[in-house]
Amino acid sequence: MTVVLVHGVPETASVWDPLRSVLRRRDVRALRLPGFGCARPGGFGATKEEYVAWLAAELESMGDDEIDLVGHDWGGGLVVRLVSIQPELVRSWVTDAPGLGHPDFRWHDLARLWQTPEAGEQFFSRLVAMPVEARAEAFAGIGVPRERVVAMVREVDAVMGGSILDLYRSATRVAEEWSPAFTDIPVPGLALVPSEDPYLAAEVARASAARAGAAVAELPGLGHWWMLQDPAAGAARLESFWAEVAK
Repeated sequence: MTVVLVHGVPETASVWDPLRSVLRRRDVRALRLPGFGCARPGGFGATKEEYVAWLAAELESMGDDEIDLVGHDWGGGLVVRLVSIQPELVRSWVTDAPGLGHPDFRWHDLARLWQTPEAGEQFFSRLVAMPVEARAEAFAGIGVPRERVVAMVREVDAVMGGSILDLYRSATRVAEEWSPAFTDIPVPGLALVPSEDPYLAAEVARASAARAGAAVAELPGLGHWWMLQDPAAGAARLESFWAEVAK
């Protein structure tokens, strides 16, 4: 068995380090999205469907028929799509972004800025040019815990910025394109719903989980970066779910 963790935006696989340190399981792999703290392959357009295909290929290459897949933010969105079209690749799945598979999903303000030509480029050009301390203040302002924020912002570069812009611009119609298939998923699923997440609407998350046949685990008092704020609480929810799956 293998736990596979998929990070989001603007992050790398290191966002999972605190959670991994408290999980009892040791069969854990944290994937790194192409272009996020690593090179972006030639010809890779960084669209949502290309990232889904990349994730499917990564899972297939493991040769493991008992994968417990966990995704956060855009990683959670990739989980939504993968289990919609290739559920046979996993034993179970967890996402904190189930809303990307619901007809009522709407992008938050920052996403809409990134989807806007010129405005998105200006955002990342200014961000990358900032000293690390200034970047850290900006990220702390959007909810990243202060004790983790410097490590996160050091990894943001022009390659990541360009990948984020391409990804978001491929997803302006994600609700329309992905919601029809995200229903009655035939393998066990869990939606994590942090009560203080300003980017992913809790009511849409719960409704989407219901359509998919997934359980819901509330994370009261936690925000978008729940795995950094209280990794023990996140680990407890995951391990309880995996115990149920194993029965």
